Amino acid sequence: MSNGERNEPNLLIGGEWVPASGGTYEVINPATEGVVGHAPDATAADADAAAAAARAALPGWSRLAVEERTALMSKAAAAIRAKAPELLPLVIAETGATATVGSRMQVPVAADRFDRYARDPRPVLQTPLNPQLAGATPLAPGGIIGGLVNRQPVGVVACITSYNFPLVNMAGKVAPALAAGNTVVIKPAPQDPLAIVELCRILDEVGFPPGVINLINSSGPAASAALVDSPEVDMVSFTGSTEVGKRIMEAGGKTMKRLLLELGGKGAAVILDDADVKAALTCIGSTWSFHSGQICTAPTRAVVHRSLVDQVVEGLTAMAPRLQVGDPTDPKTMVGPLISGPQRDRVKAFIDGAGPEGGEVVVDGRQTGLDTGYFVGPTLIVGDNDLTCARQEIFGPVITLIPFDDEDEGIAIANDSEFGLYDYVFSGDGARAFKVAKQLQAGHVGVNTAQRNHEAPFGGFKMSGVGRDGGDYGLLAYSETQSIIWSS
Repeated sequence: MSNGERNEPNLLIGGEWVPASGGTYEVINPATEGVVGHAPDATAADADAAAAAARAALPGWSRLAVEERTALMSKAAAAIRAKAPELLPLVIAETGATATVGSRMQVPVAADRFDRYARDPRPVLQTPLNPQLAGATPLAPGGIIGGLVNRQPVGVVACITSYNFPLVNMAGKVAPALAAGNTVVIKPAPQDPLAIVELCRILDEVGFPPGVINLINSSGPAASAALVDSPEVDMVSFTGSTEVGKRIMEAGGKTMKRLLLELGGKGAAVILDDADVKAALTCIGSTWSFHSGQICTAPTRAVVHRSLVDQVVEGLTAMAPRLQVGDPTDPKTMVGPLISGPQRDRVKAFIDGAGPEGGEVVVDGRQTGLDTGYFVGPTLIVGDNDLTCARQEIFGPVITLIPFDDEDEGIAIANDSEFGLYDYVFSGDGARAFKVAKQLQAGHVGVNTAQRNHEAPFGGFKMSGVGRDGGDYGLLAYSETQSIIWSS
C-alpha cells in the first residue's frame, strides 16, 4: 500500500470494530484514477450481525432521556466540524467533488444536520388532541375523552445512501432516525465509503451507546439485500436510483418494511416568456457546475418558451467554456469528474444517442482534453421531450433544452416524465409562477430560485420515491403513529 492510502478494514457492529468477513477492496479517486484507500467488504452474515446488534440496543436507546440523546447529537455536530480539515480532502478524493462544493456543501452540511436534530423532538412527536364529549355506549361509560398522538420509533433503520453526497445524505438519515429513538445500520455507497467510516468513528467516539450505530459496507449488493430481507430491520431509508428503489420496495414487502425512498429525478426548469433569463441561466447552469450534474435535484431539462430559446442557448453556450473542467482540488475548477469510468461512458452514450434521435448537440463535453480521470464537460442538447436524454436520469453535466409555445404546453412537457422530484419555474409575475408551480407534478418546486428551504418536506412524486424527510418531517418519517385515548 502506497503512502497516503487509507486502510479501513473494519466494520462497527455492536460497539466493536471488527474485520469485514469479505476483506477489503480498493476505492478509486475519479479524478486521478489512483487508489484512495481500501474499504471493508462486508458479507450478508456481517449485515445480519449488525441488524441483530441494532435490535439489541433499541430498548435502551429508545427509552434514554431526550436530554441525553440531544446532547450526543450536539457532540456529534461539534466533532464533525472539528474533523472537517481531515474529512474534506478525503471526500474530495473519493467523490471527485470540487473544493468549492466540498467545503460548502459536503462536510459542513453534515454537521448542520446533526445540530438540527439536537433539538427536543417531543413537540413534534407528541401532539395533544382536542377533548370530545362522549355519551355512554355499550362499550364504555360516557365522559370527556382526551387523546394524544404519540410517535413511537419505527425500530431498527437501515440507512443506505448514494455516492454523490455521502456524508450529507447519511447525516440526513441517521440524525433524524436517532433523534426519534431508532437505532441504525449504516450502509454507504460502495464507490466512496471512506468518509462514512470516519463518520462512524466520530459517532462512536462521542459516546453513542454500543449497537445504536452500526456500519456495514460492501463492494456488492449482498449486504444491502440482507438488510432489506432481515426481519430485524423495521425500516429501509434509501437514496439512489429508481431501479434499485423498486427492488427494495418489492423485497421489503415480505416483512412489511417501512420505507423512505428518495429516488431519481429529471427536473424541469420551466422558463416562461416573461422570465428573468439571467436568473434562469444561473439555475440551469447548476447542472454543469454543481457536482457535475450528479445530483437528483438538477434542472436537467430546460423547458423554454420559444421566444427565449435563442437567449438561453446563447447564454449557456457562453457559460460553458468559462466553467473550468479538471482537478477538483484546484479552487478554480467548477466541473469535476464523474464517479467512475462506467458512469462516464454511460453519460457519453446518452450524448452519442442524441443526434440519431433528432437532437442537436450545441455544446459538446465528450472531449475534455484530459487523459486521466472520468471527465465529461458541460453539454447542451436541443430537441424535444421524446429524446432518450430527456426521458432518463443521466446523472452528469448534460442539459436538454426543449422549446414550447404556450404556458399549458410548457406545463405538459414538464409533467411528461416518469419522475417528479424537483422542478423549477421562472416568471416575472410571481402570481403566475405560483399558479404554474401548483400544476407541476413534483414534490418540490423552486420559484425563481434554486435555493432550498431545509425545513420543507423533501421527496418525490411518481417514480421519484415514497415518503418525505427534512426538518420536522424527518422526525415523522422515522416514527410510527400511535393514538393514546383516555376518559376523565
